[in-house]
Amino acid sequence: MPHSTDEVSIREIYSAYQHWLRDVPHHQLHSKRQEAELLFRRVGITFNVYGDTDGAERLIPFDVIPRLLSAKEWAHLSAGAIQRVRALNMFLHDIYHKQEIIQAGIVPASILGNSQYRPEMFGVDVPQQIYAHIAGIDLVRTSESQFYVLEDNLRTPSGMSYMLEDRKMMMRLFPELFRRYSIAPVDHYPQVLLKNLRAVAQPGVQDPTVVLLSPGAYNSAYFEHAFIAQQMGIELVEGQDLFVRNNAVYMRTTQGPQRVDVIYRRIDDDYLDPLAFNPDSMLGVPGLLSVYRNGGVTLANAVGTGVADDKATYIHVPAMIKFYLGEEPLLENVPTYELSKEDDLQYTLAHLHELVVKEVQGSGGYGMLVGPAATKQELEEFRLRIVSSPASYIAQPTLALSTCPTLVEQGIAPRHVDLRPFVLSGKTVTLVPGALCRVAMKEGSLVVNSSQGGGTKDTWVLEAEPVPDIAIKNNHKKDISSDTRLEESAC
Repeated sequence: MPHSTDEVSIREIYSAYQHWLRDVPHHQLHSKRQEAELLFRRVGITFNVYGDTDGAERLIPFDVIPRLLSAKEWAHLSAGAIQRVRALNMFLHDIYHKQEIIQAGIVPASILGNSQYRPEMFGVDVPQQIYAHIAGIDLVRTSESQFYVLEDNLRTPSGMSYMLEDRKMMMRLFPELFRRYSIAPVDHYPQVLLKNLRAVAQPGVQDPTVVLLSPGAYNSAYFEHAFIAQQMGIELVEGQDLFVRNNAVYMRTTQGPQRVDVIYRRIDDDYLDPLAFNPDSMLGVPGLLSVYRNGGVTLANAVGTGVADDKATYIHVPAMIKFYLGEEPLLENVPTYELSKEDDLQYTLAHLHELVVKEVQGSGGYGMLVGPAATKQELEEFRLRIVSSPASYIAQPTLALSTCPTLVEQGIAPRHVDLRPFVLSGKTVTLVPGALCRVAMKEGSLVVNSSQGGGTKDTWVLEAEPVPDIAIKNNHKKDISSDTRLEESAC
């Protein structure tokens, strides 16, 4: 395992950072990481793993070495992600209305049988035809420096709190680096999100009330729910805090009922309304779907968005972009085999040891096989699962993913990463110049999910060339005030 970034190729954008890193002892970096863990635990940045027998809350490992992107790279990624989300919103409106893309034979009619397709939404008009108000687009870069879309997250995408908190932590731990680099800010994300959510209130509402609906404190992402609500300055509510009356949703307050216009929901469709979906749900609001269908409240993201981020739909997104926008995709999909097709199935079975196989409706790194890392027994067991239900799986080549320098126990070593920028749709479609960067902390691992041991690192979109060391030294006294300002803003 390499102890230094010298043993792998260094991209030009990292050269100034590498010079700084050479002068920092590894024990100091480990000390900074321990400080970060202590601070994260103090403010409650933890998560639960469903099915974990000990029920303990865990910290997501935080890497103190950031991921760097140039302004040019970011411009390309953001344009591609925006293009993709625009097409996906048009697709959702289409399949819940005229279904022209199905009639054109571009997307198969079988998509209507997907468990995430909600017939209850057919014919329902949502404000500004926006279904995915918040979308997380997972990107990976290959060793050839080309970005691919790994998957789309349109249901209740998570991770924006780590994007914000990782930045605060880096500013606190390494203020000198924020003099060296001109880094695009991300702290305005909550205000951009709130503005977009207010923009999709029902027509005629002058001062919309927005709330964040959470399943409650036992949810694995509860910290994020509370954090985002606090940052936006809106109420964090649970199902029991809301009720339906006269085609409207109200929030219980100490001053009496207050009407709610927009609900940023972090509850899956099945649990939103026990009268419409799962009757055993104690998390949702009885009658909510009826109010929503009648235009009495806006839900973000819309009910039924899950059909657009299913892996069976992912295959068709490039064709959607051409169909709805008349444009060529700016970001390519990872090449994908549809196992419902006989040729793709036979190829996959013959090359199972080389491929990554994913369950169509799986998530969180579960229900997948990484062929090159699997044992003979695991390969054979998965082969039987595929043969019994081919349409339940897709397969992809094992990409030669790029790596980023990462602090591990033995020093600094390359680890595989992905990137999740968050696309916000309201009156406009925008991205804040930053992203959740997830890192596979285990050597050789390609699985970055936190539930599978992955960590996070700050993502820096550079607005200008780094400031040379000599300039920093010559202006040391002048920088003291800005140093203090960084510390204060990070606390």
